[in-house]
Amino acid sequence: MTRYVTAQEALGLVRSGMRVFIQTAAAAPQQLISALVERAPELRGVEIVHMHTEGSAAYAEPKYQDSFHASVMFVGQNMREAVNSGRADYIPVFLSEVPRLFRQKILPLDVALLHVSPPDRHGYCSLGISVDVARAASDSARILIAQINPNMPRTHGDGLIHVSRLTAMVECNDPIVEHHPSPLSDTERAIGRHVASLVEDGATLQMGIGAIPDAVLAALGSHRRLGIHTEMFSDGIIDLVEKGVITGEAKKIHQGEIVAGFAVGSRRLYDFMDDNPVIRMLDIAYVNDTAVIRRNPQVTAINSALEVDLTGQICADTLGCKQYSGVGGQMDFIRGAALSDHGRPIIALPSVTGRGESRIAAMLKPGAGVTTTRAHIHYIVTEYGVAMLYGKSLRQRAKALIEIAHPSHREALSQAAHERFGQFI
Repeated sequence: MTRYVTAQEALGLVRSGMRVFIQTAAAAPQQLISALVERAPELRGVEIVHMHTEGSAAYAEPKYQDSFHASVMFVGQNMREAVNSGRADYIPVFLSEVPRLFRQKILPLDVALLHVSPPDRHGYCSLGISVDVARAASDSARILIAQINPNMPRTHGDGLIHVSRLTAMVECNDPIVEHHPSPLSDTERAIGRHVASLVEDGATLQMGIGAIPDAVLAALGSHRRLGIHTEMFSDGIIDLVEKGVITGEAKKIHQGEIVAGFAVGSRRLYDFMDDNPVIRMLDIAYVNDTAVIRRNPQVTAINSALEVDLTGQICADTLGCKQYSGVGGQMDFIRGAALSDHGRPIIALPSVTGRGESRIAAMLKPGAGVTTTRAHIHYIVTEYGVAMLYGKSLRQRAKALIEIAHPSHREALSQAAHERFGQFI
């Protein structure tokens, strides 16, 4: 039986030159991360790989660059400066394919740092709120170091790990990182209403975290028989489940169940997830598989963007040449929804930035990445309405997008469209 040790003893298993995985988002094991960073003077060339993580990422600080180098597949706030200054690297990859990098040894893992629930009477711990790519990492890594925390929800699905598989266990009783939604602005509420108007009764929803998903969920109170199949979710679903709006009864697969890869929210959300058989936390290679997503009818995928050009190209992960976030699962679900029977792929965004710049642009900024191509786009939504681009010509698309741009930018966008496309519709 694996014995409990201190975090310092457990991280003594890490050697120079190893590749170390850190569990995703709010499940990032803070005690193990701190103990790893403490070993910096003894270590050289340790590569750290992960998706977005909450909390500290001290290993990316300049003073530790000889000891650690991070290669991340999604850039969160705690890694943005390190990636854009060159101390860390970003790996562009669809979220659905990250498990393949581990399982096929394209990125072979030596160590996985995990954050799990205490073992049950049969010896099984749960990956809790973050199964996503952690399932593949825990299957692939040679050494598993787990932070055992009674505050981690025990979830149903693919996240069970027997203690015999754990190389070292560290006891902790830390609160799980929480995300509390902010009050919604008038712009966000308007976007939420427009998106909700596209959601049909019986639809299966995919959404993320943040103001726009919260605004959409807040506008769905009069809908019926909605289902959830999404890479992640937050607190916004709880009220809709309790009101009987989200039932999952119209789904063809995982009928009656909420399917996801990870969750970030408040303690209320984590308590809602704990030992809840309605919630299935599954391997993201399955959750985000386009062939799986499309099996449910009326899949309505709600994603966001930083910028969209007049042809419908979507930039969701860069600000010009600067990396802001990552490809994530947007393309997985945009395509899955498009292939679903009566599915609706939606990109929703405010018409302007906080500085008043138009998010609908004549052209994407130089160096910007195209997260989702114009051939994949169906609906674009701002606070000014809905533009349906699917089946439209470039000129028709430009006209539809200008109509939902901020009024102060429409004239300049119309001039740019005229210069690009000649006679404008």
